[in-house]
Amino acid sequence: MRPGTVAVAVVQDAGISLWELYELSIACTVFGIPHPDLADPWYELRLCGTGAPSPGPGFSLRTDHGLDGLVGADTVIVPSVPEACAEEGGEVEPELVEALRAAADSGARMVSLCTGAFALAAAGLLDGRRATAHWQHTRELAARHPKVIVDDSVLYTDDGNVLTSAGATAALDLCLHLVRQDLGARVANQVARRLVVPPHRTGGQAQFIELPVPADDDDSLGPVLQWATERLEQPLTVVALARRARLSPRTFHRRLQDATGTTPLQWLLSQRLARAQSLLESTDLPVEQIGERSGLGSAANLRRHFSRTVGVSPTDYRRTFRA
Repeated sequence: MRPGTVAVAVVQDAGISLWELYELSIACTVFGIPHPDLADPWYELRLCGTGAPSPGPGFSLRTDHGLDGLVGADTVIVPSVPEACAEEGGEVEPELVEALRAAADSGARMVSLCTGAFALAAAGLLDGRRATAHWQHTRELAARHPKVIVDDSVLYTDDGNVLTSAGATAALDLCLHLVRQDLGARVANQVARRLVVPPHRTGGQAQFIELPVPADDDDSLGPVLQWATERLEQPLTVVALARRARLSPRTFHRRLQDATGTTPLQWLLSQRLARAQSLLESTDLPVEQIGERSGLGSAANLRRHFSRTVGVSPTDYRRTFRA
C-alpha cells in the first residue's frame, strides 16, 4: 500500500517557538524519515509554509511549498500555531484557513497537533466533531468555537477524516496512530520501538492535568480549607466544614463555588485524589492504605474514582509516575 503524501503546514508568523518546533519535528520524524525495511515506498513529506516570518524570536524555516501545496495531499497536518492564535482574541491567518478548507474539499485527511486545532476550528472543520488540544488551551478552544465538542481528557481523537491530538508528546501518539491506520500495527510498533516510545499509551491527558487546589481569594475560607486538607483521611461533611467556617451550609456552598469554581463535595474529592496521586508517586504503600490515607476509603472506591477522573488505574498511574 502506498501511504501517500503528508503535507505539513508550517506557520512561522514571527518565528517558530521551541514548543511549536517540537511538534513540527515529531511530524517530520515520523513521516519524513523513510523505513524501507518496513514499508517501501514510505510517506512523501511536503512542508508548506506561510512565507518568510516577520522579525521576532524563535526559528525560521525555508519550505519548498506555499500553503497551496496543502491541496492535493492525502494527509494535511497542522502542528501548533503561534501562541497568540490560541490566546483570547487571537486569530488564525486567513490564508491558512482558506488553504485548509481547500485541502479538506479536495479529500485530504485533516490532522491537528496541539493548538493546531484552533486552525481546523477556524476553518469550520471541527464543527459538530469531538476534538482535543493541550489541556491548557481546551477551555479557550471551547469558548471560541462552541460548535466543537472539546474533550480535554484524551491524548487524541479520531473522527474518521479529521483527527486532533493533545499537546507535546501526545502529537507522537497520534502520528503513530496514523501509521497504524495506514500501514498496520506491525509497522507502527517497529517505528515506535525505533523512537524508543510505547506504541500505545494507556489513559488520556487527564492524568497530567493539575487537579484544583484551594483558592485563597476568599480569606474567610482559607483557614477551613487548609484545616480540611490536613484531615482528608477523616470523615468530612459539608455541614461540619460550614460550621467550622461559621457559615450556613448554603452560604458555605456558594462561597466555595465562587472561590474555586466547584462544589464542596467535588472540592473534597479532588483534594483526596490529589493526595492519592502524591502517595502513589512518593510511596510504596499498597492501594488499600492509600485509599484510607486519602479519605477515599476502600481500594475499590479509590480505583473507581481514580479511573473515572484521572483516566487510568492507580496501578498504571504509579507505574508511569513513580520513577
